[in-house]
Amino acid sequence: MGKIKVGIVGSAGYTGGELLRVLIYHPEVEIVFANSASNAGKKVYAVHNDLLGDTELTFSSDFHSNIDVLFLCLGHGDARKFLDGNSVDASVKIIDLSQDYRLRDNQVFAAGSFVYGLPELNREAIKAAQYVANPGCFATNIQLALLPLAKAGVLPNQIHVNATTGSTGAGQKPGATTHFSWRNNNLSAYKSFEHQHLQEISESLDQLQAGYLPSGEDTLLARAQQRINFVPQRGDFARGIFSAIYVDAAVSEEEAYQIYQDYYASHPFTFVSEQNIDLKQVVNTNKSIMHLEKHGNKLLILNATDNLLKGASGQAVQNMNLLFGLDERVGLNLKPAGF
Repeated sequence: MGKIKVGIVGSAGYTGGELLRVLIYHPEVEIVFANSASNAGKKVYAVHNDLLGDTELTFSSDFHSNIDVLFLCLGHGDARKFLDGNSVDASVKIIDLSQDYRLRDNQVFAAGSFVYGLPELNREAIKAAQYVANPGCFATNIQLALLPLAKAGVLPNQIHVNATTGSTGAGQKPGATTHFSWRNNNLSAYKSFEHQHLQEISESLDQLQAGYLPSGEDTLLARAQQRINFVPQRGDFARGIFSAIYVDAAVSEEEAYQIYQDYYASHPFTFVSEQNIDLKQVVNTNKSIMHLEKHGNKLLILNATDNLLKGASGQAVQNMNLLFGLDERVGLNLKPAGF
């Protein structure tokens, strides 16, 4: 097989930039076009300044299907509009980084359907898929912290989550809560108990621990809220997610570590650390690193991920590798930012 021909739509934003940074050095990839109507004709490094010296690629307003895989790095709602308004050849695989196709009731597209693209949950289904819906950044972090407990069937009815994300999680468009003078040296909560990622989290937990998601006529979000108490926070740093999650659990700390190590033994980017963790261990990598502690009947799970890589573009490349029969790690040997 020749190199994988890639097209990217929405390549001027944060996730598009991260995707370019990874794919430019991916040994099995040829980037055919990087679509950005507002930047057409400009060199990629004119927008993503750190790529000066790495590529001479130019942004294009063109779109065509003479590619093997299409990445959609568009805003929520815009990916579905794009696919409804453009003809994509049935042979082209699609990886969507928006939330448009993540939920079970929204996954149908053309003659097929999207597979939820969390490799630690759906690796074999992703390998056989044509279309992949990349998970959300908070959703990735929180699910990875909870999937082993769901697989073991020991998730209790109440999950408590406090998670803090960097400013890049809000996207590239400036806003009141992303302005440096407001965000710097500041901390705030938002969408408490109502964050949209609760929906995909609850569906994944229910997939592994059947019946975990309450039934009824309520909306999916309302049913998820019955189980998951989630307080998201805005941090005064650019990238990364650090979550502190606790549940009632009858297992000992030793048993918990065994559950997690067994679950993630074959997954190359997910690690369980017996030492305490911090965010700098994962920034600029596709890793998820967890730490467990037992306090009385409470099990504390700490998890650190990079919201732009494992929470978005790195995971999208991981999914692409699976779609094309490559080792998941190809092109993702990224080093942490350090100090």
